[in-house]
Parts: sequence; structure tokens; C-alpha cells
Amino acid sequence: MALYEHIFLARQDVSQQQVEELTAALTEVLANGGGKVTKNEYWGLKGLSYRIRKNRKAHYTLMNIDAPAPAVAEMERQMRINEDILRFMTVRVDELEEGPSAMMQKRDRDDRDGTRPDRGGERGGFSGERRPRRF
Repeated sequence: MALYEHIFLARQDVSQQQVEELTAALTEVLANGGGKVTKNEYWGLKGLSYRIRKNRKAHYTLMNIDAPAPAVAEMERQMRINEDILRFMTVRVDELEEGPSAMMQKRDRDDRDGTRPDRGGERGGFSGERRPRRF
């Protein structure tokens, strides 16, 4: 069977419980087709870059799938019919990622002291002194 990463966006009007029920229904469709969902992550309600069907936010969900292609095609067909799903994307991968995805990993984005070890230098980035322009 092939391995897939699948992400879908549900309307902002639906509740988190309804999104979980929708995910369970999609998992059942895959199981009926001979596949299985190895990982399921609910990323939460996030803002969209642009409006999609009058929605400014959406519920994001990631599913790692191990299923044959006809089962995935049936799942996508049912997602196109469902009005609660705004967008979805399925990507075939060579191997599935273990552990939490990049969206679920906790990172300290705002360093309190201003230093960033990945940038080099003491404070990293712009030091405050003016530099000559190059044209």
C-alpha cells in the first residue's frame, strides 16, 4: 500500500467535535477501502491567508494514511461533496514522519534576551548601525 500525508481545512462555523466526527468518518471510508490512518493531528482553528468561500479562519487537520489509491480516491470524492470542507491536499510520500509534526512541536519563538544562536553573532541580525546602500 502507498503512504500519504493528507491535510484538510474545515469551515470555521463547525465545532472541534464536529471536525473530529468528520475525521472519524473519513477514517472509516479508508478502512472500508482496505487502508488505515496511522496518525491524526488536529492543529486547531487558524487564520487563512485569504478568504475561502467567505471564511477567514479554518480548522486544520493532518492525517497520515497507509492505504491503496482507490480508497484515497473515494475519500477525496466524499470530501468534494461535503460542504464543511473548504480545501484538502493529499501528497504521496516515501515514508511517514514519526512523532509530532512541525506544527505541533513547541518552539520558543520569542527569545527573552534577544539572542538567536542560529543567526550567528551576539544578538544576531541587524546591529543598529547604518550600513551604506548598494545600488
